[in-house]
Amino acid sequence: MKGKNFIKELAKKIIGAEAQAISNLNNFIDDDFTNGVELILNSNGRVIVTGIGKSALIAQKIVATFNSTGTPAIFMHAADALHGDLGIIQENDIVICLSKSGNTPEIKILVPFIKQFGNKIIAIVSNTNSFLAKQSDYVLKAKIENEAYQSSVAPTSSTTAQLVIGDALAGCLLDCRGFSNEDFAKFHPGGSLGKKLNTKVNDIFDESNPPKVSPKDSIKKVIYEISSKLLGATAVVDEKNTLLGIITDGDLRRMLEKNTSIEKMSAHDIMSINPKTIDKNALAITAFNLMEQYKITQVVVTEKKKYIGIIHLHDILREGIV
Repeated sequence: MKGKNFIKELAKKIIGAEAQAISNLNNFIDDDFTNGVELILNSNGRVIVTGIGKSALIAQKIVATFNSTGTPAIFMHAADALHGDLGIIQENDIVICLSKSGNTPEIKILVPFIKQFGNKIIAIVSNTNSFLAKQSDYVLKAKIENEAYQSSVAPTSSTTAQLVIGDALAGCLLDCRGFSNEDFAKFHPGGSLGKKLNTKVNDIFDESNPPKVSPKDSIKKVIYEISSKLLGATAVVDEKNTLLGIITDGDLRRMLEKNTSIEKMSAHDIMSINPKTIDKNALAITAFNLMEQYKITQVVVTEKKKYIGIIHLHDILREGIV
């Protein structure tokens, strides 16, 4: 059993080796890389990403990154391609093929078939003198000197290099297309960014029974409305539901500190005029920003300037928007 210090030092050595391998990739970004980016940008087809073994796993991750950043992509396992999956490839598709050696048997059989179809091939390969490199239209060099852990045959630095080249390719495509946060949110509606850019106030607040009192209502009625609706506040409205003000539980506490007799007081006496409001079709994140800015926990919701409810900080937190 190796000691703890040995394990720590070995882990640092492996991480350092991979970091150095990735840093060296800067030396291999050339015209083939830029031409590959332009080829995909100008294509009317999809990107088919293929590989064998561990490279196939990296290919799947690259496909996921492409699809989430606006480049339509499909994964095709190189072995399965030889048993029917070649039908995935359509006329205008571009094929990206991943391989460390570029000389695996499956790649040597697959690549000529792709070339027969007339599809362009982009290689992500370490061995630039390989069969794959020589047969491809563009070669993206994921070159490494050694694997991070040289005592093992398992790919380490080589697959990391493939992944980083794929990320660089996806990032360049994203930026060249002007892919925005809003575009990203369309493909990630369940993620935090998607929720921020898609979730509206109307989606998360309860409009069914909003807390409200009239200006002449008693303090007792105000207390009941705030307590029963569990939003920490009530709106003050007229008979046409026009917003006149708001009373929060903080307003009640301050009123009780100043007054010993409240029997003759009404909602009008303690309401705060000009409360912070937001339209029901506004983004929920905008309501949150209002709360942060003014250090409040609820915002009045309106529709066509009429009061329809209150959105609370808890509504926003419950949705995972922030």
